[in-house]
Amino acid sequence: MASIKEIEPEQKQTRQKRGPPPLVKYYLVLYNILSALGWSYVLVCTLVHLFDLDGTHTKSSALHAWLTRIPYLPAARKLFATSKFEVQLPVWAVPVIRRATTTYARVGKQTSFVQSWAALEVLHVLLGWVRSPLVTTLIQVGSRLYLVWGVTYLFPQTHSNPLYASMVLSWSLTEVVRYSFYACNLLGSEPSLLLFLRYTLFYVLYPTGASSEALLIYATIPYPGLRFSHSFAYDAISAVHTYVRQVLFLIWWPGLYVMYTHMMKQRRKVFGGGRTLGAKPKTL
Repeated sequence: MASIKEIEPEQKQTRQKRGPPPLVKYYLVLYNILSALGWSYVLVCTLVHLFDLDGTHTKSSALHAWLTRIPYLPAARKLFATSKFEVQLPVWAVPVIRRATTTYARVGKQTSFVQSWAALEVLHVLLGWVRSPLVTTLIQVGSRLYLVWGVTYLFPQTHSNPLYASMVLSWSLTEVVRYSFYACNLLGSEPSLLLFLRYTLFYVLYPTGASSEALLIYATIPYPGLRFSHSFAYDAISAVHTYVRQVLFLIWWPGLYVMYTHMMKQRRKVFGGGRTLGAKPKTL
């Protein structure tokens, strides 16, 4: 007869193969679906705002404007370009860049609300409902929460920065795919398109998202020699927070390298060894 020590690993392995208990599984499916819907809403609102798809910023629809506007027309370039940077852009890109400076007013609150729910993912790991590493989850969730509450919420100068729009676009595209992929995986399905996007979009979205995050942090760092004038306690807290942002800006880039190479390894695990787009990945 096998000993208890020999039976327990087999039972543990069986439980892992079966996945989480039914109620937990249904909860995780609902969580991932709602998260995907939340980020889809942020994504759609951002795209509608940037490209004026609802015609808010123009007399006619954006589609009509695109059809009637001739790119690179010198007269139109003079109409839209007000800086040397804008002169180098195609005509259609100038109003998009300008609207990017007001993206926070359109989706700032929605983005903060949807992103804040990701704090539950740390709890999911602590409870053993998800097999993700705790440290990695803390870093990913914590950095996002710091960006929405410790940077963009506290510093109004980030509200008119066009990099906020590129950050939100990168986040929302990534999360719509990721949460949809997890929800389908929990339901025993794995659409080939979602699998491909999950392990391919990061090539573009990780650099655009992380660089936007880092540069937004950099935009909040005061110039050398700038002094605060409120109170000693306020000045001390501000100085500490400034130091934290300086450190974060410096470590953001090696952090991007670590995450980028990690996803490249994950992609090789998923698609390597002759694996087809229909088979299940080795890791989630």
